[in-house]
Amino acid sequence: METFYSIQGEGYMTGKAAWFIRIGGCDIGCKWCDIKESWDANLHTLTTVEDIVEQISDNPSKTVVITGGEPLIYNLNYLCEELKKMGLKICLETSGCYPLTGYYDWICLSPKANQYPSKDLLLMADELKVIIQQQNDISWAEENSQKVKEKCLLYLQPEWSNYKKIMPVIVNYVKRNPKWSISLQTQKFMNIP
Repeated sequence: METFYSIQGEGYMTGKAAWFIRIGGCDIGCKWCDIKESWDANLHTLTTVEDIVEQISDNPSKTVVITGGEPLIYNLNYLCEELKKMGLKICLETSGCYPLTGYYDWICLSPKANQYPSKDLLLMADELKVIIQQQNDISWAEENSQKVKEKCLLYLQPEWSNYKKIMPVIVNYVKRNPKWSISLQTQKFMNIP
């Protein structure tokens, strides 16, 4: 769908510069998705791995984030092989409902209740980032936190259009359950892509 150089706005790597590869195509259909234009892959020009690698060849951060849509709809082995040849750190953002392909230095799993993540991806996640739109989403977050590895970082992130309303709920929950941290979509506060 697009590649762009920006600042990671969410989760563990908040504030770090990274080159983003946004892959078109997603069949999960979260009603609060802020990149709905990524859902239909046919709306975007097909781009070769070679073109993607060329676009990011001048990456001063040495970090790449593969995101979507849902990137794991596709086999990402070749893309990751080419990125690794460039000496890049590769991060993946996924819902976890498709089998893992590719090679990653960091996996951010953001599970969605309408398509459960695979057990394998839950165990591989370095970061579990659960979007909280309403209070009962916290039980979904807790359910998934019981399935990840012990060193997986845990984040609750308010859904953007509802963050003012849900933030007090999240803050109170994290204060009572400090295994969790809060992730914000800081890129939206900074007004950057």
